[in-house]
Amino acid sequence: MANEQGWKPDVIERQLAHLEQNEIRAAYHRTTYMADRTKLMQWWADYLGESSK
Repeated sequence: MANEQGWKPDVIERQLAHLEQNEIRAAYHRTTYMADRTKLMQWWADYLGESSK
Protein backbone atom coordinates (compact mmCIF):
# COMPACT_ATOMS: atom_id res chain seq x y z
CA MET A 1 0.00 0.00 0.00
CA ALA A 2 2.84 2.42 0.78
CA ASN A 3 4.26 1.80 -2.70
CA GLU A 4 0.93 2.72 -4.22
CA GLN A 5 0.94 5.97 -2.25
CA GLY A 6 4.33 6.96 -3.68
CA TRP A 7 6.62 6.29 -0.74
CA LYS A 8 10.24 5.63 -1.70
CA PRO A 9 10.91 1.89 -2.02
CA ASP A 10 14.18 2.15 -0.05
CA VAL A 11 12.34 3.76 2.88
CA ILE A 12 9.68 1.05 2.85
CA GLU A 13 12.25 -1.75 2.70
CA ARG A 14 14.28 -0.28 5.56
CA GLN A 15 11.15 0.14 7.69
CA LEU A 16 10.12 -3.44 7.02
CA ALA A 17 13.47 -4.33 8.61
CA HIS A 18 14.52 -6.85 6.05
CA LEU A 19 17.62 -8.32 7.56
CA GLU A 20 21.00 -7.18 6.40
CA GLN A 21 23.31 -10.14 5.91
CA ASN A 22 26.37 -8.24 7.13
CA GLU A 23 26.08 -7.42 10.86
CA ILE A 24 28.55 -4.53 10.70
CA ARG A 25 26.71 -2.96 7.79
CA ALA A 26 23.41 -3.46 9.62
CA ALA A 27 24.71 -1.62 12.68
CA TYR A 28 25.74 1.39 10.60
CA HIS A 29 22.54 1.51 8.58
CA ARG A 30 19.95 1.08 11.32
CA THR A 31 19.05 4.78 11.24
CA THR A 32 19.12 5.13 7.46
CA TYR A 33 16.08 7.06 6.25
CA MET A 34 14.95 7.59 9.85
CA ALA A 35 13.21 10.93 9.16
CA ASP A 36 11.35 9.48 6.17
CA ARG A 37 10.56 6.28 8.07
CA THR A 38 9.03 8.34 10.87
CA LYS A 39 6.83 10.16 8.34
CA LEU A 40 5.89 6.85 6.74
CA MET A 41 4.81 5.38 10.06
CA GLN A 42 2.80 8.51 10.91
CA TRP A 43 1.06 8.22 7.55
CA TRP A 44 0.32 4.55 8.29
CA ALA A 45 -1.03 5.36 11.78
CA ASP A 46 -3.24 8.08 10.32
CA TYR A 47 -4.49 5.68 7.66
CA LEU A 48 -5.32 3.04 10.24
CA GLY A 49 -7.03 5.63 12.41
CA GLU A 50 -9.24 6.71 9.54
CA SER A 51 -9.99 3.11 8.61
CA SER A 52 -11.24 2.30 12.09
CA LYS A 53 -13.82 5.10 12.19
